Amino acid sequence: MISPRLETAFNEQINKELSSSYLYLAMAAHFDDQNLPGFAKWMKVQAKEERGHAMRLWGHLNDRGGKVVLKALADPTKPFGRPREIFEEALAHERKITASINALHALALEEKDPAAAIFLEWFVTEQVEEEKNATDIIEKLKLTGDQSFGVLFMDQHIVGERK
Repeated sequence: MISPRLETAFNEQINKELSSSYLYLAMAAHFDDQNLPGFAKWMKVQAKEERGHAMRLWGHLNDRGGKVVLKALADPTKPFGRPREIFEEALAHERKITASINALHALALEEKDPAAAIFLEWFVTEQVEEEKNATDIIEKLKLTGDQSFGVLFMDQHIVGERK
């Protein structure tokens, strides 16, 4: 059985992961509108991963006798800037998710719930990869100086990178 505090925190994290997915879909739509299919594909893959993270948390909560409580998602649509600015926003968002995962892991330790703590270690490691992926693209986009040819080259390069 999972503690009430962890149940609440898991539900909050599920909502954050679903909100992340929704944000990445909004970014993908923007890139589709800008005729940048590689960047759009990258964001769609991210959206799918975030939904997968939510479902993984959902499964653990369900397996432990907790109740999943879904909440409304905030509207992620807003004006987006240039590709590098969007990826910087994605990185900032991932850093917030990292902090949230770390706090959830700390709560599992505080609640003396080794099953939850061990389960959450995968997420802790996953966040390192999430931040690195966004950082790598930002660094490459910086090299382009936001010039059209460089951005188009990066967009095409990303098409081949993501599954």
